[in-house]
Amino acid sequence: MTAARPTPRRPSRPQGLRPVALALLVVLGQVASMAAQAQGNSPRGPRNADWIAAVVNQESVTAGEVERRIERARLEAQRGGQALPSDAELRQLALDALIDERAMITSARDSGMRIDEIDIDRAVQNIALQNQLTMDTLRQRLAAEGIDYGRFRANLRDQLMIERLREREVYQRIRVTDDDIDKYLDEQRRAANSDAETNLAQILVPVPEGATPELLEQRRAMALAALARVQGGEDFVAVSRQISEDSNRERGGVIGLRPASRLPDIFVEHTRSLKSGEVAPTLLRSGAGFHVLKLIDRKEVALGQITQTRARHVLLRTSAQLNAATASRRLAEYKRQIESGGTSFEDIARQHSEDGSAAAGGDLGWSSPGQMVPEFENAMNALAINGLSEPVVSRFGVHLIQVLERRNTTLETKQLREQARNVLREQRFEQAYLDWAKELRSRAYVELREPPL
Repeated sequence: MTAARPTPRRPSRPQGLRPVALALLVVLGQVASMAAQAQGNSPRGPRNADWIAAVVNQESVTAGEVERRIERARLEAQRGGQALPSDAELRQLALDALIDERAMITSARDSGMRIDEIDIDRAVQNIALQNQLTMDTLRQRLAAEGIDYGRFRANLRDQLMIERLREREVYQRIRVTDDDIDKYLDEQRRAANSDAETNLAQILVPVPEGATPELLEQRRAMALAALARVQGGEDFVAVSRQISEDSNRERGGVIGLRPASRLPDIFVEHTRSLKSGEVAPTLLRSGAGFHVLKLIDRKEVALGQITQTRARHVLLRTSAQLNAATASRRLAEYKRQIESGGTSFEDIARQHSEDGSAAAGGDLGWSSPGQMVPEFENAMNALAINGLSEPVVSRFGVHLIQVLERRNTTLETKQLREQARNVLREQRFEQAYLDWAKELRSRAYVELREPPL
């Protein structure tokens, strides 16, 4: 993740192999400890108490970097009330994450990937903007903290390369077939209609408790005869009134429109495959007796009928220089200014947002369900028209969101399938990323070193 190309539409993954590492070691943001890395990799070499903990290909990981990564994890865990693993496990997670990063960097370099100076300039400018600093003040701040500016830019270059390498390599690994899409859409269709309003009619031939086998067979024969009559073309209502012994007999056995959850589960399952107007081809046996069931109507929700939202946002990207708590306070102040009428959302977005939508006042255009990352979408969906959110933390940074419009629309089949493909790709990204990172590390030369005596 970098500060150069923020957007809430495509989640970018933090670095590291293990889920615990993802949660604990990269929480400070997407520029991944640029300042700490700049200090640890300064041309002046490790400081007095520092030493090389690992060599990855031709890159070194210093013990100082590991300690800074651990400290950052502890601070963030304390802020968020999270439990930490043991010191030994935390240290191993920090070291693993840094080794993985170095493996990715060398892979990006070996692939011939290049980052233009203009991209680095933009990233530096975004960091200065996040911290409300001029470029000169940023340089002075870095110097005061002992961070070499050239190394700072070099670390930004590495992070941009890692981001682009992930985008290129991981998504190429994900395969979504037409069968996968069909299965996903079927699952979504069933879920959407799990409680669809349904109107059934029945012919009930009751069987008394403790009935003899002879009586049971007689009742079965009566029900089969009724089923044969309606299958032969006789009016269901007329046959029901003549034979059925349920409370809806005078209405021709019509139960009435109600949610599926208010019907017996065995009725719903027995008629699941029927179309409106069809009679179930077999009898249903229940504790009450034998049933001939007809589906009169089922008000199903068609896939592709969606509510789209037009929203805008202000995005502040978190980094080693701007943590989530500080970004949230800053956005809360922006929200206060907007609500008091002191400024407009558009002006705040143009001046401060680190998203490509900033020039348009933060306008993201129309989005469909599943198009935004979950953290953003959940907050957006909870807002009324023109409502302003509280600061929302996502994997991209911290957002201030406003909903402008909503509309109901129906997706074309092609759009629906493409949306399903994107959802499946996103669901499979995490595992594909972990597999890729694991392979990179397995191919890398890794030498672990002990502390000097």
